Amino acid sequence: MNLYYCQPILVQLAQAFQVDDFQVSRIPILLQAGYATGLLFIAPLGDIFHRRQLVLILIVTSGALTVGLALTRSLVAFEVLSFLTAVATVTPQVLIPLTADLAPANRRATFIALVIAGLLTGVLAARVLAGIITQYSSYHNVYWMGAGGQFLLAIVLYLVAPPVPVKNEHLSYWQIMASLAKFAVTEPILVQGCLIFFCSEAVFSGFWVTMTFLLDGEPYNYSTLVIGIFGLVGLAGIGMSPLIGRAVDNLVPWAATFVSVWFVIASQIVETFGAEKSIAAVIVATLILDVGSQATQVSLTAVIFEIDPSARARLNTLLVGSIFLGQVAGTAIGTKLYVSGGYKLSSGIRVVFAGLELLVLLARGPHAPRHTWFGWAGGMNLRKSTPAPPIENGIPEAGVDSDEKHQ
Repeated sequence: MNLYYCQPILVQLAQAFQVDDFQVSRIPILLQAGYATGLLFIAPLGDIFHRRQLVLILIVTSGALTVGLALTRSLVAFEVLSFLTAVATVTPQVLIPLTADLAPANRRATFIALVIAGLLTGVLAARVLAGIITQYSSYHNVYWMGAGGQFLLAIVLYLVAPPVPVKNEHLSYWQIMASLAKFAVTEPILVQGCLIFFCSEAVFSGFWVTMTFLLDGEPYNYSTLVIGIFGLVGLAGIGMSPLIGRAVDNLVPWAATFVSVWFVIASQIVETFGAEKSIAAVIVATLILDVGSQATQVSLTAVIFEIDPSARARLNTLLVGSIFLGQVAGTAIGTKLYVSGGYKLSSGIRVVFAGLELLVLLARGPHAPRHTWFGWAGGMNLRKSTPAPPIENGIPEAGVDSDEKHQ
């Protein structure tokens, strides 16, 4: 949530610090840069460090830095603290690999989907709460709320989170950093997944950025409040997380990704030809895109985590790195094309990105051997031989599963 508090209140921050829009725009840039720094240098520690302690340290650190954001009256100090807060805000990227370690193999995608849903809900809640709080009080209260929430979370986790065995105690920090580069050039499924992630996030981020411009102008002319509330449409997609995880658990990951990519393509076709004509088309495109993007992330994360269970934090770092780059590319390209050629041109390029997802996926078949870069082998069976067991009372049964049983 720390990365997104500032987005709906940049105007208020500019007024408080008495600067123009260009100067205040450095804050979200520094937040993204800080998050990328933490992702690269801190998140891989999950493969060699006590993860319970690591999560608690990160939450307390980010909470303390958020107190600084609430107190400072200096733009420079606010920018520095924003960067440092973002560095410490990589807790979800420690928890996602940890979830994969603790979940039974035949329900891993379901648990990953639930964690990702929580992450997406936090992103949405941060924007909505920041806007509401700032509407009726000072922006400082946004950060007081954020700090209090993080300290409360740290206390809860300290009381209930179980200790988790350390992985790879024999490796040094520099060895795990060097292995990041090795994974990036020796694992075809990882490279394929990162490329698909890049394209998927370029579509997703470009869609949401230019959607603001569309709803603000003709023919809709919606207010800032209505545009912000429009983001709540994404809750419907988040609510489907258990179903998405269940489907991925029962399908070969390639098949789940194939279906999700077609959802993304369909959403962009609807958007390109209908968004400027009907708000219904915008809502339909949003729902389909949210479901498709989330299913893509869950299916690819689940299969890539199977490459090396002892290196899941590092694999996740590479995956999320590709997501970050895709978001930057989608935002930059989508905005530039919107300004130069209008909404149809910007949405058209997202159709191209979605098509590239499909081409990259088709380069390797559903049963291609691990070290095969291109080609198809092993038939076309798209369902797992052992389906996931039914979910009891709507909630998947938790448990620890030994990966060695499935290798």
